[in-house]
Amino acid sequence: MTVHARPQPPRDCGGGVWLKGPVIGRRNWVAGLVAAALPLPASAASAEPAVKVVDIGGGVGLHYLEAGRGPALVFIHGSLGNLFYWSDQIGPFSERFRTIAYSRRYNYPNTNAAVSGYSAIVDAEDLAGLILKLGLAPCHVVGHSYGAFTALVLATRRPDLVRAVTLAEAPAMSLLQHVPPPDTDAGRAMFADVNARMVAPMVAAFSEGRREDGVRVFIDYVLGPRAWEAMSPLDKAETLREAEEWDVMLPHGELFPEVAPAAVSAVRLPTLLLSGARSYPFLRLIDEALLALLPQRRHIVFPKAGHQMWLQEPDACRRAVFDLAGR
Repeated sequence: MTVHARPQPPRDCGGGVWLKGPVIGRRNWVAGLVAAALPLPASAASAEPAVKVVDIGGGVGLHYLEAGRGPALVFIHGSLGNLFYWSDQIGPFSERFRTIAYSRRYNYPNTNAAVSGYSAIVDAEDLAGLILKLGLAPCHVVGHSYGAFTALVLATRRPDLVRAVTLAEAPAMSLLQHVPPPDTDAGRAMFADVNARMVAPMVAAFSEGRREDGVRVFIDYVLGPRAWEAMSPLDKAETLREAEEWDVMLPHGELFPEVAPAAVSAVRLPTLLLSGARSYPFLRLIDEALLALLPQRRHIVFPKAGHQMWLQEPDACRRAVFDLAGR
């Protein structure tokens, strides 16, 4: 079932500046498929729990925030982000859940050693380790962007650890080859375009140590030509600071590992898909594929939101997860 959420007027979340594409802030790092970060209001900053670290084994430590009691819920941020992406959600969620927001392996403030073969599959293994180490299973898992991709992989491989899953536009690119009619050809064409115009140039740049060139390719692909050039020096610096994950992933790992349609169809978990009507076309097509494959799914589309629906429609996103958890 697809539900189109009632439009809400745009608002400045915690002092962030609304732009046509990203929301740019001056305190937190950039998050998701778009450079997006928001400073915390003073009241929220003072109430924010202390950052902890958990050793999940293999020499890997993951920093996280924790608040509240009750059923466990874990937030997973997207690319170019970190645990602070969820700062404004931790307080409200902690009133109902034992709420965890962590940084993926190579994102601030983690300092893990680089290993070859890094991808969303490794991120899902790390997430499983965190869930087991902190005694969270089975838990609600809420992911945005690459964090949603991580959550999807976890659901296919370790469903025993998951109570329900929320996917906010997971870039499971291989599913572009499995979009149902009438958009089958469009999905396949988009898969080829993403690989030719985004993935291949990013791999080439990062393999040669040209971090800024690689990030430029990504930003210009998702936001449009010369979008990187239009960003301020500070916004560029904040974005580049969070690109360490790609320093590790792109030369010796895989940005978008394959997810088999049969594995997605086998996920028998309550699943919530959140989409922004103004988001990127390739993510809309991926969500079409997920809707066709997932057996227990609900879909909510926010008409005035883009890929950053958690920043643009925070209250509505939260209500949707509360509703999923109450079923």
